[in-house]
Amino acid sequence: MIDIHTVNRRPLRQRFSNGLAALGMGLLLGGTPLAAATDDEIRLPELGDSSSALVSRAREKELGQMWLRMFRSQVRTSNDALLQQYVERTLKNLAEYAPLEDKSLDVVVVLNDTMNAFAVPGGVVGVHTGLFLFAENEDQFASVLAHELAHLSQRHYARSLEAQRNSTIPTLAGMLGALVLAATAGGDAGIAAMTATQAAALDNQLRFSRKNEQEADRIGIETLAKAGMDPEAAGEMFEQMLKATRYYQRPPEFLLTHPVTEKRIADAKLRASRMPDVTPRNGRDYHLMRARIRVAAEATPQQAVKRFQAELNGINDNEDAARYGLALAQIAAGKPDSALDTLQPLLDKEPDKDAFVLARADIDLARQDYASATSRLQRALNKNPGDHALIMGLANAQFKAGNYLAAERILAKHSRVRRKDPAVWYLLAETHGLAGDIVGVHEARAEYYILNGVFDKALQHLRHGIRLAKNDYQTHAILEQRIKDVIKMQEKAKEL
Repeated sequence: MIDIHTVNRRPLRQRFSNGLAALGMGLLLGGTPLAAATDDEIRLPELGDSSSALVSRAREKELGQMWLRMFRSQVRTSNDALLQQYVERTLKNLAEYAPLEDKSLDVVVVLNDTMNAFAVPGGVVGVHTGLFLFAENEDQFASVLAHELAHLSQRHYARSLEAQRNSTIPTLAGMLGALVLAATAGGDAGIAAMTATQAAALDNQLRFSRKNEQEADRIGIETLAKAGMDPEAAGEMFEQMLKATRYYQRPPEFLLTHPVTEKRIADAKLRASRMPDVTPRNGRDYHLMRARIRVAAEATPQQAVKRFQAELNGINDNEDAARYGLALAQIAAGKPDSALDTLQPLLDKEPDKDAFVLARADIDLARQDYASATSRLQRALNKNPGDHALIMGLANAQFKAGNYLAAERILAKHSRVRRKDPAVWYLLAETHGLAGDIVGVHEARAEYYILNGVFDKALQHLRHGIRLAKNDYQTHAILEQRIKDVIKMQEKAKEL
């Protein structure tokens, strides 16, 4: 199938680089230059009008959703349902122990091998796939997420607005520009052509004061400990980042906006030492997800096969993950029989594990044994109802088998549960088309484009759908209302 991240999008160079450069220049020319600001004078994103004291939580949520749509329109995001589910579950677990008033979060996984994570007012949390390559275990990975949740829970953005209400404060566009710049690092000539000064100005949109960072460190470490994870992982992760400044030309993106010093590492270790001891976690699921990303990060599947074969026969962080990674690499290299031999010991131990069932189904699909793939996934789903990765896996298998009506039923139901998941709507649109529901195609594609901030395309599809549904009063009314919604979204997008 077509990669959902490349469909109907103008090149990033045309869509964004000029606007981003102009934004950078505007920040430099307007008021006090950001690059000259001290830590306590950092200009943070504006979330409400300048006359308000603290922006309301409802307003934060509204702007956060709009920001997320705009962000998705500019970067490549993951459509790996298993990976998405893992990050969502990890954040949900941490959020239960974080002092967040609103624990509902929107998670975006960015396809970029740089080490970065971020949180945006309104409960949006982003993770670069490179964070998995950088963090050596689940606790280190979670320490970064807990830190970002701490910024959200303490409303550092809104509190900074209160302290600087008489200042000229950039809007969320500054944050959008900075995070898009980080998410497309090295991937686009237009953005690469930006001057270092402009890039530095945009980086400053994400910086917090030293006091904010200290508070986020403290709360993040407390959250880790309460969640039963190793609080020492925060200090370990800081050490990893500090090492990166010595061995790499460019330090991790996260480090650019969260500066790390020896003192900060020492403070994190001291704070962690005061926490109750925790039982070490296996963290195998993290290593499985890391293996998925490492397979994709290799230049070719054949290279991935060699790397994981060497790890399985030698030193590895987790033997199951090394075996799993090798099986995935063998599938990608067109060797399903070898993949089955590699995967079988994992299936023997845990026949209902979603990651292993999905890999086994991929072997079936590679052999074009669609009946086995669909029946295998259906049995697993019966035992794990509601598992997002299994649902998407089954829908994809039915789609590849040519069972379009079955795939359509699965996805139509799932779209009501995951209304804000672009990958669900994209596959549903494709399935509607092959099942003969043309109105459904336009409706699903419109939802996909809405979630990706491409409002002109969304309106086109909604208007096509209305013309085709002229004799269906209910559908016609739904699409008419959706057009009104999108027009409002377009207007609100200007606020960024």
